[in-house]
Amino acid sequence: MKLSLLLLALFLGQINTLQTREVVHLPSHQDRIGIQFGGKLVELINSPRVVFLPLFPPKPDSEGVPWTVDIKNLGPGSVNVSGKSPFSVEISVGQTVRVDSNGGVYIAKH
Repeated sequence: MKLSLLLLALFLGQINTLQTREVVHLPSHQDRIGIQFGGKLVELINSPRVVFLPLFPPKPDSEGVPWTVDIKNLGPGSVNVSGKSPFSVEISVGQTVRVDSNGGVYIAKH
């Protein structure tokens, strides 16, 4: 019984963490995800076919937490997210991809 309650508490804590993430919508005419979107969920709708990450991959913050952004494509077509060469990831409609930066390169996590 105690184990069940503990697992339920952990699960609800995770849900609460996910709900507090700020969601921003990239305007349909904008083709850049700015550094200020770090730590947020960026939703793309009617976006350009190619969307660019910051030119230089952001460094971890003062506490060592890496810059990260979740990108969700709401459609109507797939979107290519590009960063410092050779980074590129295709995001299908309905798909969310996390992009991390270590200050030198971008890393996609599906």
